[in-house]
Amino acid sequence: MTGGGSWSRRGEWLEVMPGRVITAAGEPEAAIDKWLLATVGMPAKLHARLRREGGIQWKGDRLRLALFPYREAGIEPAWQALEVLFEDDFCLVAHKPAGMAVHPDGSGNEVTLDHVVAAHYAAAGSGIAVRHIHRLDKDTTGPVLYAKNEYAQLALDEDMRAKAVSRLYAAIVKGTVPPELKLIDVPIGRDRHHAARRRVSPGGQAAVTRIMGREVLRGSTVLKVQLETGRTHQIRVHLSHLGHPLYGDALYGGPPWSAAGQRSHSGGTAVSESAWSTGAGRMDQDSPGGSGTVPARSGPAGSIGPGRQALHGELLAFSHPWTREQLEIADPWPEDMLRLRIQLGGAPQV
Repeated sequence: MTGGGSWSRRGEWLEVMPGRVITAAGEPEAAIDKWLLATVGMPAKLHARLRREGGIQWKGDRLRLALFPYREAGIEPAWQALEVLFEDDFCLVAHKPAGMAVHPDGSGNEVTLDHVVAAHYAAAGSGIAVRHIHRLDKDTTGPVLYAKNEYAQLALDEDMRAKAVSRLYAAIVKGTVPPELKLIDVPIGRDRHHAARRRVSPGGQAAVTRIMGREVLRGSTVLKVQLETGRTHQIRVHLSHLGHPLYGDALYGGPPWSAAGQRSHSGGTAVSESAWSTGAGRMDQDSPGGSGTVPARSGPAGSIGPGRQALHGELLAFSHPWTREQLEIADPWPEDMLRLRIQLGGAPQV
């Protein structure tokens, strides 16, 4: 699949110009169906419904698709500032601050990221259902991907199942993580002794975490971590299981943030195992060609201080649902984690 290329929006309709693949075809309707299903990758059920409801129209050299019908948000809007990292007619990527859940859990009236996204859509005068594609723990910061229409939701959900959506995290953990540790592949299940916890369990679900880079500090390590699966608390459980819990993660035995900067029992000093990209809050990768920078977030946005696990979603990579272009959306480090890293001996931002 190569995707549908550039588009324009006309109200509820998407307009594209497929070119000679349609205009030169002997049977345009059959050519349109083939182009949508084989080239664009339109989900078959959505294609069938659009055909049935008159949502596919060919006029001159333009193909019109009814991809943007009005939909209720499905959740009450909450009028708070939203930090948008990327947005177009198909997708929204929003920064989730610490202390905010992605969606309601039914336990109260707390404001979630879904509520704030609903307000963002309403402010733009758009009738869009709130559809998050993945989640983050309440006290983890980072980017969250939203689909803005049914087509995008179907495509992105399938990409999630195919593990084609990549999430890269920065974690600050206790102890020196050895360079040999590059892959954690142990199953995770519920902890029958604690309702909120998960644990490594032979009978649990498969869970795979990759260590992509590291920076050794005083009695601690900053890790760049990539998920291949998305189990609840996966990074926290895996690293705690190996004796390297995250700073601030009391649920899994992590040291308090207040312990940062105290001399370790071994008397070690900060050592940079792989260079930290200039002022970026992002490490060079262990593998070749893996450097890059993410600018630090200015001001206190997204930071609530040392009352959470030191875990931040640094980069979200996915294929655009319509064009299939590979997108990489960076999310700068929050101030609290930048400060923690400096307390542990990391070089200050320049």
